Amino acid sequence: MIGRLNHVAIAVPDLEAAAAQYRETLGAKVNPPQDEPDHGVTVVFIELPNTKIELLYPLGDNSPITGFLEKNPSGGIHHICYEVDDILAARDKLMEKGARVLGTGEPKIGAHGKPVLFLHPKDFQGTLVELEQV
Repeated sequence: MIGRLNHVAIAVPDLEAAAAQYRETLGAKVNPPQDEPDHGVTVVFIELPNTKIELLYPLGDNSPITGFLEKNPSGGIHHICYEVDDILAARDKLMEKGARVLGTGEPKIGAHGKPVLFLHPKDFQGTLVELEQV
């Protein structure tokens, strides 16, 4: 059901410093920041040959990243994202198997302009999983 790893998301306390570290220290291709108001984050994508890193920074007072950074002030891995061919079919199959979909269960449009869903971390060894339709 799941396809390739689309990205690993890292919550960061300083978006500019984190982007500069990837660009200047690691020599990665760093895209410009983009605000994602529906998700309460500002993101920066780092392009790698085989996947992406998504840097996450809080956008607005109700950002889910704020709480994560309060618990992890230095930042850290927030979630991993897998690609799926059909997000609704994947959702239905996962729910049949007992996995919990966060939010309303209906896909939202993610940072890549494609439908996404998040799965409860308690159902996946403590890891928040994002699914993105390709």
